[in-house]
Amino acid sequence: MPATLWVPAILGFGLIVVPVLGMILRADLVRLPQLVTSPAALDALWLSLKTSALATVLCAVLGGPLAAVLARSRSPVVRLARPVVLLPLVLPPVVGGLALLYTLGRTGPVGRLLDLGFGITVPFTTAAVVLAQTFVSMPFLVVSLEGALRTAGERYEAVAATLGAAPGTVFRRVSVPLVLPGLGSGLVLAFARALGEFGATVAFAGSLQGTTRTLPLLVYQEREVDADGAIALSLVLVVVAVLVIAVARPRAAEGLR
Repeated sequence: MPATLWVPAILGFGLIVVPVLGMILRADLVRLPQLVTSPAALDALWLSLKTSALATVLCAVLGGPLAAVLARSRSPVVRLARPVVLLPLVLPPVVGGLALLYTLGRTGPVGRLLDLGFGITVPFTTAAVVLAQTFVSMPFLVVSLEGALRTAGERYEAVAATLGAAPGTVFRRVSVPLVLPGLGSGLVLAFARALGEFGATVAFAGSLQGTTRTLPLLVYQEREVDADGAIALSLVLVVVAVLVIAVARPRAAEGLR
C-alpha cells in the first residue's frame, strides 16, 4: 500500500471521529442521566425503536422479494426499474416526505380513497412515521440483498431445479440460506437508517409527543431550547449506532467469506 495514502486516510478518519469526540467533551455529564431519562426522551426513544422495528419488518416483507426480482429477473422492465428503487438513496429525505404527504394525504390520490372508502387517515400518525422510515431505509436492504444474491450466483438454484424442486422450494431451501448473512446485514442497516430518519418523518408525520416525535426530531427540538439536552439525546443515538455497527460488521464479514 502506498505510504501517501496514510495522510488522507487519517484526515478522513479524523473528520468522522473528532466531531463525535467534541460532542462527548461538550456533554454535561452531571445532568446526563436526568436528561436521557426524562419522560419526553423516553417516549421519543421508545417510539423510535418501535417504529424502526416495524419499518425493518416492512423492508424485509417488501424489499426482500424486490431484491430477489432485481437480482434474478432478466426482464428489460426490471432493469429500467432498478434506478427508481434506488431513488430514495439520492433524494433529500424531506422530498420523500412531501411525496408521501401529497400521495397519502387527504387530497392525494391514494389518501383520498383511504379517507372516503375506509375512513383511514395516514399523515401525522404513527403509521406515517413507519411509512416514512420504510421509504428511506428499504433501498439499503435491497442493495445489500441484491448484491448477496448476485454474488451467490445461480448454480445451486439451477441444480435444485434440475432435481425437480419447485421454484418456491428452491427459493426457500436454497436461495434464502445462501444469502442469510447479506439479509442480516441489510436488515441491520435498514433499522439503523430508520432509527436516524428525520426529514421524511417531519414532513409526512409532524412532531407530536408520543405519536410521531421520534428521537431525532426531539434532538432537533431540544437544540433550540436546551443545547445540553440535545447533546445528551444525541449521545443516545451515538450509542445505538455503535451497537448497530457492532452487530452489522460480523454479519457483513461473514457474507464476504
